[in-house]
Amino acid sequence: MHNFDKPFRLGLYEKALPNSLDWEEKILMAKELGFDFIEISVDESDERLQRLDWSDDEIYRLRHLCEKYGLPLQSMCLSAHRRFPFGSEDPAIRQQAHDIMEKAINLAYKLGIRCIQLAGYDVYYEPQSPATHLRFIEGMKTATKMAERAGVMLGVEIMDTPYLNSLSKFEVLKKAIPSPYFMAYPDVGNITGWNYDTCTELKLSSEHIVQIHLKDTRKVSSDCKGQFRDLVIGEGQVDFPAIFRTLAEMQYNGPMVLEMWAQDEHWVNNLRLAKSRLESMSQEAGMALA
Repeated sequence: MHNFDKPFRLGLYEKALPNSLDWEEKILMAKELGFDFIEISVDESDERLQRLDWSDDEIYRLRHLCEKYGLPLQSMCLSAHRRFPFGSEDPAIRQQAHDIMEKAINLAYKLGIRCIQLAGYDVYYEPQSPATHLRFIEGMKTATKMAERAGVMLGVEIMDTPYLNSLSKFEVLKKAIPSPYFMAYPDVGNITGWNYDTCTELKLSSEHIVQIHLKDTRKVSSDCKGQFRDLVIGEGQVDFPAIFRTLAEMQYNGPMVLEMWAQDEHWVNNLRLAKSRLESMSQEAGMALA
């Protein structure tokens, strides 16, 4: 039985665990550390893209492991579209973007994943233009239609690049794609890093947020290009107490995911430290994790 009586459930980003662990070890570790689920990563690397071509045997073996230990894969971080973006000028790349989306929805459906986080990039490795933006919107419309059929939610990540780095920008995009299956997946670190008022942004999109990444960052300034990853919670400039107070006011109950990266042998201690900091800050805000 999963615990649904807490204010919200806290998941762990897969890359916070070393890649050397197999799935059983990852699940057991996340459970031991007190997380409620794992967010699986399908990024642009060949190794993780291969997951989209898993056989049913491989998929259901992983699902059964999750069932055995009572720790689901609730969401998927699908950042593969950074390499194969919907906004690309190259029709072959756009077709790959479509194929990746189709396979990811199929994989999510079979694994019991409820939400796929999409990267909010029209393009990443090629120049942006009004045309890349329009192609991205068309791609999102197509992706949403696929997701609707499967009953899988799409959550667009608020990113570390200017194209979609605020919930205000998401709200403009949402007007073009009003489907209830096309929602926002804010990363409070990215919003903070770009110097937006994170709490106001969260309130603006309160009706459209399906999941939240909890990540610490350092802000972009005249003498700093910002740091958008590889920080332990508490090392950056994200005002987590204010964010938790805002979420408590909003009566937010959706899942959240602790986003960090396993960089060195201190990864277990770093995760314990980050989780305990988040627990104390959320408790003080009246939105207890524990």
